[in-house]
Amino acid sequence: MSSSLQTLLAEPQLAQQLLSEAQTRGFVTAMAAAPYLIDPSEWLAFMWGGEETSPFASHEELEAYANAIVDLWNASREALLTGTWQWPEGCALDDKELVTPDTREFAEGLLQGWQLARDDWETVMPQESENNALLGGVLLCFSLLYDPESAMEALAQEGADNLAQFEEIFQSVPTMLCGLTLRAQDLVDNDAE
Repeated sequence: MSSSLQTLLAEPQLAQQLLSEAQTRGFVTAMAAAPYLIDPSEWLAFMWGGEETSPFASHEELEAYANAIVDLWNASREALLTGTWQWPEGCALDDKELVTPDTREFAEGLLQGWQLARDDWETVMPQESENNALLGGVLLCFSLLYDPESAMEALAQEGADNLAQFEEIFQSVPTMLCGLTLRAQDLVDNDAE
């Protein structure tokens, strides 16, 4: 994440109105993974709760924020399509809380962003298709990471070694998310031909 974006997100008057850094990364990653490109002008306002008026004091500040978000989107999209996307710094497992707050917030932001692209995902990977299982698996992983306590209960009911299983889920996310993005891109490209 660029230092200018980190600076904007750290400003006290903006920090309360904008998604946190981890939520921002998650949301932008969801937009970068979407099967069809969605113009940032269509989703940028969701970064401050969907309000019509932005929380920025000046047009220059808004422009700097928008440019930093687009740069983050470009970097995320490239990493997803080249299979090199990794968890952002701060996202990790935690002995005490299962996941760090950044991991939980990243998952929350990604799930929020997914809602905006949901129709596109359902068009490309309809419910009865085998591709839908891949999409469902990725969404399930992020849901579990967003609410790890419930995940641990569910894993315990299944008789799984919950901590090892949970660690495996966390470790598999980059591969699954890159694979999902690449599969969706293939489907979109084949559909266009």
